Amino acid sequence: MVSSSTDQAAELASWRDFLFDAASEVFSMMVGAELAPAADSQVSDGTHITGTVGIAGAVRAVFSLRCSMEAANLVASRMLGVPVEDAAAHNCDAIGEVCNMVAGQFKTKIGLEASCLLTVPSVITGRDYQVHSPAHGKRIQVPALFEGQMVSLALDIPK
Repeated sequence: MVSSSTDQAAELASWRDFLFDAASEVFSMMVGAELAPAADSQVSDGTHITGTVGIAGAVRAVFSLRCSMEAANLVASRMLGVPVEDAAAHNCDAIGEVCNMVAGQFKTKIGLEASCLLTVPSVITGRDYQVHSPAHGKRIQVPALFEGQMVSLALDIPK
């Protein structure tokens, strides 16, 4: 990232757009659905699922996607072409794969495709959990709607 605070703020603002565009392209291609910008990043109460992928190299960051279990089941259903009730057993794999693809598309959009590597996706499910990034740097939060359900996209960038 660039050094001046003004340049850094502008770069982070463009990264927010790149992150939304990357997620939109992946959802369109892999899930067959459009993402829409949302005003609020709160995921509904109930069981949630969070997928994370680390980015290492020229950029160090952690990408995460959080949504309701219902949204994850719908993602898996659409990706696999099976009914929602049959897709629930595959929702963790689907969310992990979507995270991997969004992170990959993001690093391409910022022009660092060849100089960044991705970690294996991790997926967490449950009712009462928080995901903490060890870095106290910048967070880019991008709320989106998928089929009327909130999907929270985030990029945590260490100092």
